[in-house]
Amino acid sequence: MIGNPAARRWMRPDQVGARLRPARHDKVASGIDQPLMWVTVALLAWGLVMVYSASIALPDNPKFARYDHAYFLTRHALFLGFSFVFGLLAFQVPLAAWEKWAPWFFVASLLLLVVVLIPGIGKGVNGARRWISFGPLSFQPSELAKFAVLLYAADYMVRKMEVKERFFRAVLPMAGAVAVVGLLLLAEPDMGAFLVISVIAMGILFLGGVNARMFFLIAAVMTVAFTLMIALSDWRRERIFAYLDPWDEKHALGKGYQLSHSLIAIGRGEVLGVGLGGSVEKLHWLPEAHTDFLLAVIGEEFGLVGVLTVIGLFLWMTRRIMHIGRQAIALDRVFAGLVAQGVGIWIGFQAFINMGVNLGALPTKGLTLPLMSYGGSAVLMNVIAIAVVLRIDAENRTLMRGGRP
Repeated sequence: MIGNPAARRWMRPDQVGARLRPARHDKVASGIDQPLMWVTVALLAWGLVMVYSASIALPDNPKFARYDHAYFLTRHALFLGFSFVFGLLAFQVPLAAWEKWAPWFFVASLLLLVVVLIPGIGKGVNGARRWISFGPLSFQPSELAKFAVLLYAADYMVRKMEVKERFFRAVLPMAGAVAVVGLLLLAEPDMGAFLVISVIAMGILFLGGVNARMFFLIAAVMTVAFTLMIALSDWRRERIFAYLDPWDEKHALGKGYQLSHSLIAIGRGEVLGVGLGGSVEKLHWLPEAHTDFLLAVIGEEFGLVGVLTVIGLFLWMTRRIMHIGRQAIALDRVFAGLVAQGVGIWIGFQAFINMGVNLGALPTKGLTLPLMSYGGSAVLMNVIAIAVVLRIDAENRTLMRGGRP
């Protein structure tokens, strides 16, 4: 492996040295990417604080009158505890096992997407049926579908490596699988999750080596499909019009209400913010402040500095995860590399969309800020995905030290 130039290109000096000497019980030998782990912990901890800050006044609203002021804090802390346990379990699973189970994960996610649509089982909120209740807790199958499609697409590209230049044998079956997932998600409806899943699948196809002409053909088809979804839906069209002019009196109290108050919150924060807990917009002016619009509260309380810090952390995380994926591919671990890069696309793209919505750069879309927003299913699957990336990095390090993953 040391003689392989492609492998050496992705090896840091400390890793090359570790390859030539017995493994020591230091950071490298421990098999954990310390910076990635601590950035993840920092985002989770900051998210917990901001969820409490953004939700502390909600019980004053009659809609949430039966909750106490720490209700969302307690539940989010519970979600983080579950996520930590499942993340530890996911880290113990070798990538060979994830590759073996990938098709079954995909089938299970499809079944759950069907089950959530069954009246009496699926839980509806604000006209959307997206959750399955388990006593006091609920689970959102679309979050599992993101991870399942990611694993399935990576496994699919490995299996189709020899026919990836042929559209009908390589791309069309994967496109059909994503289309089935999309139809089930649109029935909920959850166009945001479908958009993220489509980008994950397309990204893995491109990184897996699909012909560029075929990739751009798929991208064009997807663009036309999403354009038609918007054009043929009255309420989606209204969201676009509200985004173009949220201050118009027609939209200010309707589809443009969230966006306009998000912009007011960020504007109030200026450079340094009004201080933790000092947000005014979270006091029943900005809906969903603890979920989709958490960044607006961060902008108001921590100002431009806080927003740039969040952007910087997600940018660094995405770059680091993509680097781990490239490292795995350089070691001829194609499935592991595509999985890691798929996680990078997922986290980076969803964070980009959420930030764009909060900052008024993109139309309003119901997507949470990964790792930070309130939402048990989303945080759970984000943590599991990053745990798998940490496992990939640990196996990379083991290989570069001359061992077996």
